[in-house]
This record gives sequence, structure tokens and C-alpha cells, in this order.
Amino acid sequence: MKHMSRWSRQQPSAAGEGDIAVRLREVTKRYGKGPHAVLALDHLSADITRGTFTAVMGPSGSGKSTFLHCAAGLDRPTSGSVRLGSTELSQLKETPLARLRRARMGFVFQAFNLLPSLTVLQNITLPLRLQGRRADGEWLGEIVARMDLSERLSHVPAELSGGQQQRVAIARALVTRPEVVFADEPTGSLDPETARDILGLLRQAVTDLQQTVVMVTHDPVAAAHADSAVFLAQGRIVTALASPTADRVAATMAGLRKAA
Repeated sequence: MKHMSRWSRQQPSAAGEGDIAVRLREVTKRYGKGPHAVLALDHLSADITRGTFTAVMGPSGSGKSTFLHCAAGLDRPTSGSVRLGSTELSQLKETPLARLRRARMGFVFQAFNLLPSLTVLQNITLPLRLQGRRADGEWLGEIVARMDLSERLSHVPAELSGGQQQRVAIARALVTRPEVVFADEPTGSLDPETARDILGLLRQAVTDLQQTVVMVTHDPVAAAHADSAVFLAQGRIVTALASPTADRVAATMAGLRKAA
């Protein structure tokens, strides 16, 4: 059974703290000052439930990338609260915040961001090495096998296809057993068949490995792999779909563009 991440503009969720991976409350983000300031997020509140796959969508300029960046602690909100589990991110200085991101979050981007001089295995385990941690052999073996990388561990990124490089990026995001994986247009540079494979792997990470995934995308087909899709317009969450289909997502997006 699929679950829908709880969201609202202002109303807090009644869910228990233990059910929530990420909680945003009254988050506002402005870029610049004075009359030329850009309001990217407008008193936005949302809960991301543990063990779910959430797609974040909206027209260009709706605030979806800012939503992800604030939720992941990559950008600080102008006001409001962002919590990862019980940790308030806005109270952390940059160095402990960076440590928290490495230890408790995983990231997958459109650009694979692999280090070209490192092997596949070294790229996957890099977050652990930066923390001075050893890899859990059983967990590492499982994610390598699920990403179909067992025969590629000694290769360098230049010897891999785009889809294989994104598999490495997903494995790297999962290796620390993060509380949340944030994905920003992870299939944007891939062909449709490879994109479908990558989305299937993210879906598998949630269903089989009990991970939590938050994915920004513009693609209705990609959003259809999620448990829920939330839609932003003018920095606010305006609607959401449980168990989204590509057709329902496309229709919702068309309505938002027409309204804009």
C-alpha cells in the first residue's frame, strides 16, 4: 500500500515525530533585499513521511528546487523551521551541518558528480571515507548488487555509460544508510529507457530498502514512480496527488500553467 507524504501550507500534521523524516514549518525564502527581492518560498509547511517516495513538481519558478535545497540544508530559509528527524537544521553552523548532510542524507543530481580519478568502488564509499567510517560489507554488497555494479567496481567513470554513472551516484547516496535521499532531476540527462531503469532503482530503494526519497522533477512519467506528488506554485504547495499516474500529473501541471 502506498502512503502519501503529509503536507499543508500552514497546518501542522498530527503525525507522530517518529513518522516524519523531514518537517518544514512556515518556511519562507527570499533572495535579495528591497523591492527587487525574489520570494521563492512563501510560508510553506510540509511533512515527508519516513519510508515514502515523494515527487516535488511545479512550473518553472514555482520554488521546487528551493524547497529541496532548504529541506536538505543546502540553503538556509529566511524564516521558518526545517527539521531532519528531531534536529533543527537552522540552529547548526556550517561545519556541523555539512557533517550532518554527509552522515544522514544522500544526494543524487542530474550531473552525476563522480570524481573522475576514483574507481566506482571508491566513488561509492567516498562519503564513508570522509567521515572516517568503514563500509558495512553486507550493506555495501547489497546496494552494489541492486545497482548492477558488481562487474564495474574497478572501472573509472569515463569507462561507464551515463546510466551506469547514475547508478554509482545512487549507490553512493545509499551507502551511509541515510535518513533521506534527495534527488534533483536525477533522470534529466538520460535517455527514456535508462531513465526508467534509474527511477525503478529509486522506487526499489523505498520499497525494498525502506529508504525515504524526495525527488524534484518536471517529468510526469518520473513522478508516477512516487507514492505522492506535491505541486508548488509561487512558493506554496497548492495541491497533491496520492499514487500519481503520469496522466493525472500532466493534467495537474497543465492546470497550474494555465492558472499562472
